[in-house]
Amino acid sequence: MELAKLSSKCQITIPVEIREKLNIKAGDKIIFLEENGRIYLDNPADLAFTRVAQACEGAAAEAGFQSEEDMQSYLTEVRKEVRGY
Repeated sequence: MELAKLSSKCQITIPVEIREKLNIKAGDKIIFLEENGRIYLDNPADLAFTRVAQACEGAAAEAGFQSEEDMQSYLTEVRKEVRGY
């Protein structure tokens, strides 16, 4: 657990350990989320990636891909078609 103090301008400094865990640096945006009466902060880019991954979960198996190599091979073939090889 980390502690931060609210300044007279209602600003906080996010402790370095938390910034590292969230993969954020000066100038980055953060998102505040409320869940079950608690407030969380997160890196919006990481959150978006996680939500897309969750939304696509199982789609590869439904499409008939048995492994990541199957999907890579398919993508290689699609690229060849698009490029006209």
